Amino acid sequence: MGSGGMEAAVELAPGGGTDTRHEDGPPVVILLGWAGCHDRHLAKYSAVYSHKGCTVIRYTAPWRMIFFSESFGIKSLQTPARRLLELLFDYSIENRPVLFHVFSNGGVMLYRYIIEALHTQQPFKNLRVAGTVFDSAPGRRNLRGALRALATVLASTNVLLRYLLMLTFATTVVLLRILLYPLTQFIHENHYDALLKSPSRWPELYLYSQADAIINAGDVKHMADARQQLGVSVRAVDFTDSAHVSHLRLYPTYYSTLCTTFLSDCIKGLSS
Repeated sequence: MGSGGMEAAVELAPGGGTDTRHEDGPPVVILLGWAGCHDRHLAKYSAVYSHKGCTVIRYTAPWRMIFFSESFGIKSLQTPARRLLELLFDYSIENRPVLFHVFSNGGVMLYRYIIEALHTQQPFKNLRVAGTVFDSAPGRRNLRGALRALATVLASTNVLLRYLLMLTFATTVVLLRILLYPLTQFIHENHYDALLKSPSRWPELYLYSQADAIINAGDVKHMADARQQLGVSVRAVDFTDSAHVSHLRLYPTYYSTLCTTFLSDCIKGLSS
């Protein structure tokens, strides 16, 4: 489904047509994919929620925006972030409880702007967010992990172009995001720092692994602890041996149960 040039997949809940404006309608789950993720990958996560009768929206930001625009300090993800929230109004499901399920730093960068919109813009301020699940995220200033992620995305690209893109990315990150960060943070704060002090206070579930070669488990743990200190209800689960965004593949039942239990707890929290 295209929305003004943005490709998002929308799966409405059975019987949850566009005429139901009730607050007790099925929850809406918004999946934010990792860089280079295909919709067929996200569809496996959709199933976890659609089995429970949820409406699911799936979207993955273009990898060029994730790796390049954001590294150069261009906030190009602000537009898709806003468009995703507008979809809730397009489908008349803006009164339903919303859960975000965010994958890797690619999803986190988009989520960061979604949070900004939720706290600063009408009509988004009235949306009822139930909670957020983070899968293999967030990580900070891990250039090696970011290069691994980019290499995966560029796997089918011409070798020369791949190395040129990776070199450009690495140089930009070292310069703007590491060496000059004390200055550039005033123009464009990195997503990790922005998330640390995010104004959101709904519950958060962190699903991560010590075996993740792209996102450092310590970064996820640090974020979970910091958010908890701010009074956010946090749960963090270490899968210990599953690779980056592979927890569902290795532990399908456990992963699905964690997500659906978290969702129902969050919904109960909203109505209490």
